[in-house]
Amino acid sequence: MRLSASLFSLPLSLSLLLGSSLLSAAEVSDSQRKLIVDKLQQVNPMIEVSAVKPSVIEGVVEVELSSGETLFSSPDASHFVLGNLYQLKKDRFVNLSKKRKDQYRAEALKGLDSDTYISFPAKGETKAVVYAFTDVDCGYCRKLHSEMEDYNKQGIEVRYLAFPRAGIGSGTYRQMVSVWCADDQHEAMTQSKSGARVASKSCDNPVADHYDLGQRFGVTGTPALVLESGRLMPGYLPAARLAAEIDDQS
Repeated sequence: MRLSASLFSLPLSLSLLLGSSLLSAAEVSDSQRKLIVDKLQQVNPMIEVSAVKPSVIEGVVEVELSSGETLFSSPDASHFVLGNLYQLKKDRFVNLSKKRKDQYRAEALKGLDSDTYISFPAKGETKAVVYAFTDVDCGYCRKLHSEMEDYNKQGIEVRYLAFPRAGIGSGTYRQMVSVWCADDQHEAMTQSKSGARVASKSCDNPVADHYDLGQRFGVTGTPALVLESGRLMPGYLPAARLAAEIDDQS
């Protein structure tokens, strides 16, 4: 379940978060963890907490939700901030939350088995790998797929992960299960992205797991591209521009 910032008052001021010394915090005790989870679920029982740990600010606790969002809690769980945490470094702000999120995505991608995604390999030398959360009924996903040769010629390997926007159990979800269960996944993906329906088929498949992973990554639409560094780039990018973005990051 995703949250809106309007659900939480923000009594911890920005000056408190940015002006505080960044110190190593003590571990969060089991009792404090339980207190925070209980307080959140009193607000909404649908809130799922995936991790509670010290933040870089002494006394402030970082709370990761299964939706991929991050909260910052006072020690007694009476105040919460929903959003990014920034560190002031001389003349600029550094988005610590984004850095942590990128690291989380990068580690999660490393743990994916190669038989769970559908890969369209680079032509010649592989210069970069991009994970693409896709929906077979999404217009820009179809555009991206129609230009797959351009991406591959740029040395980009595209690894598809399923993200049926209509949710688990939808018609798109069932079609994507059929793609992943097809004898020829590449042909089935191309056929489905062209607007044709592939033959209905079921098997053990990763579609629901991919959808859950996308939500935890912060994916809200498709296509959503994730670099090996963990950087998330929402939306369609032409091959040349994507290659330039990758080069700029190197």
